[in-house]
Amino acid sequence: MAREELVIATRGPGLHEFTDRVRAFCRGRADGLLTLFVRHTSCSLLVQENADPDVRRDLVEFFHRLVPPATDPSMRWLRHTLEGPDDMPAHLKAAMMPVSLSIPVASGAPLLGTWQGIYLVEHRLRPQRRRVVLHFATDG
Repeated sequence: MAREELVIATRGPGLHEFTDRVRAFCRGRADGLLTLFVRHTSCSLLVQENADPDVRRDLVEFFHRLVPPATDPSMRWLRHTLEGPDDMPAHLKAAMMPVSLSIPVASGAPLLGTWQGIYLVEHRLRPQRRRVVLHFATDG
């Protein structure tokens, strides 16, 4: 069993790729299972295409349209607004998206598809420092 915590600095909403850091963590390890867990309630983890940046932009726009800021008239039902108009919408987005991922590892490499990358999805407007735990386990 091996464990590490990554700190991912974000610049606001968007998909922040950290696939290379995950690959480095897996390098030299046996076959097993990698679990990633984000230790925050207003961001998410996602495996998504990493070839075309339009995919990332479209995903951010989709979630913004799905859950607009608390200042949007459609969101006036929100009660938790003391931490800013992006806070409760960030919690809602994080409730709909994964906060943990399981990725098989073989011969020291995560078994990702050709165009797959690992992302932290930031839902808050301001820059943040997010913590992601990587936990690697083998059968033996």
